[in-house]
Amino acid sequence: MRASDSMRNGDYTVESVDNALRLLLMLQSEGSVRLSDAAAELGVARSTVHRLLSTMVGRGFAVQDERRRYVPGPAFLASSSPAADARWLRSVARPHLTKLSEQVQETTHLLVRDGSAVRFVDSVEGSQALRVGGRVGVTLPAYLTSGGKALLAELDRKQLDQLYADDPLAPAPSALIRTLAAVRRRGYGTNVGETERGLSAVGVCVRTPDGAAVAAMTISAPSLRLTRARMPEMATAIRDAVQRVELDLSRPRP
Repeated sequence: MRASDSMRNGDYTVESVDNALRLLLMLQSEGSVRLSDAAAELGVARSTVHRLLSTMVGRGFAVQDERRRYVPGPAFLASSSPAADARWLRSVARPHLTKLSEQVQETTHLLVRDGSAVRFVDSVEGSQALRVGGRVGVTLPAYLTSGGKALLAELDRKQLDQLYADDPLAPAPSALIRTLAAVRRRGYGTNVGETERGLSAVGVCVRTPDGAAVAAMTISAPSLRLTRARMPEMATAIRDAVQRVELDLSRPRP
């Protein structure tokens, strides 16, 4: 086998695993997935998604319901409560994400923290021609994202040390502490080109009635529009939306 063939096979394997993992995250966050929607989200052919989902069905990670949508299977039973909570949180926040996106004409996201990473559970794309795309199912290091920084700022020094004890890519503890101290003072996290060149974002925590930070709501936009000078204005808009989400979270669950 030629080296180039080996590299192509390796690339294909990594891409396939990545797509399979993204499908699992979509099942967890969305609750159900249609073949066409999954293909569009992953940017691959329907036949590719069908093979991946068929494998998941065979392994118990997905089942097909009467509407021919794929839903979490028995292998997800151990984590059914977190998945249900994510779906409920998404359903509560969705109208407010949409309204916020319409208000600022930029892309809005809802994300949750999974350990030292954040996972995007919902996105509403802005109306501008040049805009940030949706991120549903994507995971990124929390310390690079605006919402992730807002959520990390809720942790104390001991919790942060434990979280990043074995992460060689994490920033130096002193630098991270300074960054999170600034987040606490401002009341929001920022991201200026840290996850993607030319992209900026602002993020604010979403809290349950008992004060626990369970998610973050963010606005993402090209840096040429979302300048540092505009970040306080965007943070205020997010806070208003977050207050409405938190009010809805305080109501009894259906």
